[in-house]
Amino acid sequence: MSDDHLPPSAAASGAFPQPSASPSAGWERDVLERLMFATLREQRDARRWRIFFRLIWALVLLVFIAAIWSGGKTADKGMSTRHTALVNLRGVIDADGDASAEKVNSSLQAAFKDSASAAVVMRVNSPGGSPVQAGMINDEIKRLRVAYPGKPFYVVVDEMCASGGYYVAAAADKIYVDKASIVGSIGVVSEGFGLTGALDKLGVERRLQTAGKNKGIGDPFSPINDEQKAHLQAMLDEIHQQFIKVVRDGRGSRLHESPDLFSGLFWTGEQSIALGLADDYGTVDSVARDVIKADDVVDYTEKQSIGERLARRFGSQVGTSFAGGIVDSLARGTHLR
Repeated sequence: MSDDHLPPSAAASGAFPQPSASPSAGWERDVLERLMFATLREQRDARRWRIFFRLIWALVLLVFIAAIWSGGKTADKGMSTRHTALVNLRGVIDADGDASAEKVNSSLQAAFKDSASAAVVMRVNSPGGSPVQAGMINDEIKRLRVAYPGKPFYVVVDEMCASGGYYVAAAADKIYVDKASIVGSIGVVSEGFGLTGALDKLGVERRLQTAGKNKGIGDPFSPINDEQKAHLQAMLDEIHQQFIKVVRDGRGSRLHESPDLFSGLFWTGEQSIALGLADDYGTVDSVARDVIKADDVVDYTEKQSIGERLARRFGSQVGTSFAGGIVDSLARGTHLR
């Protein structure tokens, strides 16, 4: 029934109520506003966390880069109190590692130069390595001992002081060992492989052209004749004699020479003392405390950074590719061990 058919009094009295606005009118807008603000807060918080984590990763990256490209010494160069200077020689002695002449000599120079260092101790744990690098370190030790005559230089053998390691140690005033240390191996070796028979069996032809009949000497895929063998042996004998002279000059009358002493054999620390290759038992701490009388030990060892290792490795590979690869491999195969 429409209002047109109601009496005027009924329509006026409101007997039939008119539609009115809902009490929840506008709730949709409130919900949308709340959702919008909540979304904005979430986006803002997420953005802050992203910035935070980016800063953390940037900091980690900076620390990593600094670690890669930083090297240096662990010694406090400003230390003014009397102390024992320590230089470590660890691993194979070669031009590309921590036991290179460049690294070791730089460490030795800093240790000798420090006026507060009472003496220098080199802790050796090395099976040997390059005769050139070992010779350079030995020569520098001799030079520094002359330049700083009042500063003793001692070697303390850890696990092993063999071949090139002993070549270096022979320059010391005294050598201290553990009774079970491995000492000696005064000899030279050149190693490689001959694969000519394998090529024949595989039906592979080696094509190597040279200018100079001996230019391919040392190539593992080419035969070696008696003349070439004699030449290589003469080189090894000469380096061996250089090694023997270094040991005799360094140890002097303390050596008890025998036919086996320079044969390449090695001995325990206990036997090395009896042979005159070493002087006494001792560790870095005991030598610092009882011999040098300076208990504080400061490490001057210069460590090679990861960046330097990568750069050296890349540089050596590039250098080898442009140099005579056969001669390079032959030189790298010659060791004091």
